[in-house]
Amino acid sequence: MSDKSLLTKKIVVLPLTMLCCLLWGSAFPCIKLGCGYSHISADDTAAQILYAGLRFTLAGILALVIGSIIEKKPLVAKKSSFPKAAKLSLFQTILQYTFFYIGLTRSTGMKSSVITASNVFLSIIVAALVFRTEKLTLRKIAGCLIGFSGVVLINLSGIGGGFRFTGEGFVFLSALSYAFSAGLIKRYSHTEDTVLLSGWQFVIGGIFMTVVGSISGGRVTITNTKAVLMLVYLAFVSAAAFSIWGVLLKHNPVSMISVFGFMNPVFGVILSYLLLSEKSEAGPYKVAAALILVAAGIIIVNISPLQKDKEKAA
Repeated sequence: MSDKSLLTKKIVVLPLTMLCCLLWGSAFPCIKLGCGYSHISADDTAAQILYAGLRFTLAGILALVIGSIIEKKPLVAKKSSFPKAAKLSLFQTILQYTFFYIGLTRSTGMKSSVITASNVFLSIIVAALVFRTEKLTLRKIAGCLIGFSGVVLINLSGIGGGFRFTGEGFVFLSALSYAFSAGLIKRYSHTEDTVLLSGWQFVIGGIFMTVVGSISGGRVTITNTKAVLMLVYLAFVSAAAFSIWGVLLKHNPVSMISVFGFMNPVFGVILSYLLLSEKSEAGPYKVAAALILVAAGIIIVNISPLQKDKEKAA
């Protein structure tokens, strides 16, 4: 069985997407913990950008090292690959995470989870209307609405408190940047190794953010064990999740993979409660109902119509 046919089978796609969502869900509380361990305040934008830059530079190195070990050869980018990696880095790392880090520190983990879930809608819309790699159908829209309702339900008690452009607004801009990065990954995956592309775009974006954060006066103290381990873990989250996600996007429609992203905030809420004691008043019944809605949304987007679904990635 070829790698391509294997990576399109639901029995393989499901556990891999769930692993990615679990890793990304853990990022919500872990970024807050990491900033705390490194003595970065919510108003210190320069330090937040510097911290993100260190994380993604390390993530890129990890992705390239692990990918080289798996491929049994160095993942060296071709000259023609660098412009693509740089463009992808702009959306996937620089814009997405500059907005995300700043916005998350000015909002709650739960509220950020709900807003970030909009990247599922945005990814499908951008793929259909901007990159034109697939069609926007009523089935996909319905599945997204149902899945998103589950995200809202589980976060309902924690999404009040108003709107702040440099908080919730930046988290939304982060989600929009991700949507464009998903479209670019799909387009570039036809001619580029997705792990190589992911690793190099992290290195490019990470170095850029590190320089900008440093020039802007950012200072990060990573001297205690907790701070070091959290930075390494966050780097691993990016290296592993984005590499796997990129491979899945290469072999499947953007809508099919992106809709699983509704699980990110579900994991984010659970882990925010366990690690940060950010309590949700949803209760077990609402949590169960939310999971059912999210699962239903994923199934509706991915289920084939009565006649064989002929949608294929462009």
